[in-house]
Amino acid sequence: MKTSRLVGTAALLAVTAFGAQSALAYQAGDFYVRGGFEKSDPESGNGALYGDDINVSEDTGFAYGMGYLFHNKLGVELNGSQTMDQDLTAGNTGLGGSFDSTPINLMLNYYPLGGISDARVHPYAGIGVNYTHFDNESFNADLDESWGFAGQVGVDLSVTDNLLVGTWARYADVDTDVDIDGTYKTRLDIDPVTVGAGVTYRF
Repeated sequence: MKTSRLVGTAALLAVTAFGAQSALAYQAGDFYVRGGFEKSDPESGNGALYGDDINVSEDTGFAYGMGYLFHNKLGVELNGSQTMDQDLTAGNTGLGGSFDSTPINLMLNYYPLGGISDARVHPYAGIGVNYTHFDNESFNADLDESWGFAGQVGVDLSVTDNLLVGTWARYADVDTDVDIDGTYKTRLDIDPVTVGAGVTYRF
């Protein structure tokens, strides 16, 4: 399913429910869990291999998250996605293959409308750190794990006091050293932008 359809469906569900439901804003002490789907799209031009440009494919998968608000307007969140299967191609060299990447993000989120009791729309923005693990390279290469900056923006829409639907966009600084055959090294800059939509349950 395309990301645009995911986002549209989430927004439509929330708007339909607004007429008959009340809602409470995020507030200190809230704990939530989230599930949905997201599309990860690496930047174009991911490096060079034997003089040819490297390109890494996009992928879509299940996304998860959980968080806790320690202040009406501030909270921490751990999120990530299922392992992504991505293809790597290198121009006209004929070299390439696939690899798995598993991203995890630890974020500090800011909720500008947190603590406002009648708010039904809950925007947020966050900064934090991304960890990405690489595995199952189909070619004779080894990709190092990556640590880097992560940022996100999103919005949740209340369906009930506990159930919300929402969308998010996320950027992660993902760079890895690639060792091919133990003799050739290069740098792979993936830096994906991820867009997703899902359902959140708040306790």
